[in-house]
Amino acid sequence: MSELNKIALKMISNGKGILAADESNATMTKRLEAVNINSTTENRLFFRETLFSSESMKEYIGGVILYDETIRQKTNSGKSIPDLISSSGAVPGIKVDTGAKVLANSNEEKITEGLDGLRERLKEYYNLGARFTKWRGVYIISEKYPSILAIRSNAQALARYAALVQENNMVPIVEPELLMDGDHSVKVCLSKTSEVIKKCFEELVLHKVDLSGIILKPNMILPGKQSKEKISSEEVSQKTIECLKNSVPTEVPGIAFLSGGQTEIEATENLNLINQNNNTSFLMTFSFGRALQQNALKVWSKNSNDIKAIQNTFNHRAKMCSLAALGKWSKEIENK
Repeated sequence: MSELNKIALKMISNGKGILAADESNATMTKRLEAVNINSTTENRLFFRETLFSSESMKEYIGGVILYDETIRQKTNSGKSIPDLISSSGAVPGIKVDTGAKVLANSNEEKITEGLDGLRERLKEYYNLGARFTKWRGVYIISEKYPSILAIRSNAQALARYAALVQENNMVPIVEPELLMDGDHSVKVCLSKTSEVIKKCFEELVLHKVDLSGIILKPNMILPGKQSKEKISSEEVSQKTIECLKNSVPTEVPGIAFLSGGQTEIEATENLNLINQNNNTSFLMTFSFGRALQQNALKVWSKNSNDIKAIQNTFNHRAKMCSLAALGKWSKEIENK
């Protein structure tokens, strides 16, 4: 096994998954203000340090995606945030794209930027303790979107990013997200997600990326939020597995799903059934942000000093996601 493959497997094996704590300061401000907490540097650090110090980090979390502000911060004890994460056995990672901007000549679509100066930033992040990275390409679904222009442009950016990351001895998370917004059917989501993922892997191969040393972070196959179509978790799991079997090369060690606008329970139930039905060679786990943190955030808003209650809430959610990554979750266990 290559060193990159070992890191990837450490993050996603044995029911472990990835905590996406890489919200930008602007996004984190919205989350905190929604529960009436001021978004100060100290408050952002307090919440994240509280989660990263919890017991569940040792058992259920294999990696943590950080934001630029957070990877540079120190805990109250003087330990760096990457060192705190590493001490639990999890792998520190970093979001390296600089955000999705309007795609020239297709104004409703986005292209993710951040390639300029990336090689130098990656060297710095490695020295700060990061051993994996994340880059998100984002696509809308409609009758005419995603366009060929958006599919190709984002695939090329993801591949160039991944090649640079591996050059710097880190594991790239490749995240092509087709948004749930819209009234599209599950059939359309399956078709368009498959098209996007296939193009991403065409470019990854062209750029000579070692596929055994990456993690794919896709959306699950779901109808659009405005669609009147209702489908079961069983169907979500079958369509999602179908998409991945037909689109992802077998060298890829694993898939870490984003929650993508689903509730905590929806994301957990769908992941659980994906694993119960998994007939692929891929490890299937989670890379959740809001679906791991939101309940803990609500508890914090009620009593900011009750660290134990915040951690207990996070521990429960992380355990449920881990059980789902093993196909062992149930509503009965959830509500115990």
